[in-house]
Amino acid sequence: MTESAKGPTGLPEDIAALSFEQAMGELDSIVRELEQGTVELDRAVGAYERGVALKRHCDVKLRDARMTVERISIGPDGAPSTSPLDGV
Repeated sequence: MTESAKGPTGLPEDIAALSFEQAMGELDSIVRELEQGTVELDRAVGAYERGVALKRHCDVKLRDARMTVERISIGPDGAPSTSPLDGV
C-alpha cells in the first residue's frame, strides 16, 4: 500500500472518510479481483493491504454503531426510557 496521509484512526484518510457501505463495496471488489487470480503480485499485495485497512474501518464502524443501539422500554408509569442493549 502506498503511504498516504493517515487520519486519527491510523487509517489512510481516504478510507477513514468512507461510509460503511462504501468501504464494504470496495472491499467486495478487491476480494472478487483477488479471487480471479489474474492480478500481478505487486498489485495483489497492495490490494490485500488496502483490503485489511477497509476491513478494520468496517469493524470500527460496526463497533460504533453497536455502542449507539439502545433498548427502548416502557416503565411502570407508562413513560418510555432507554438503556444500553444487552449483549452488544
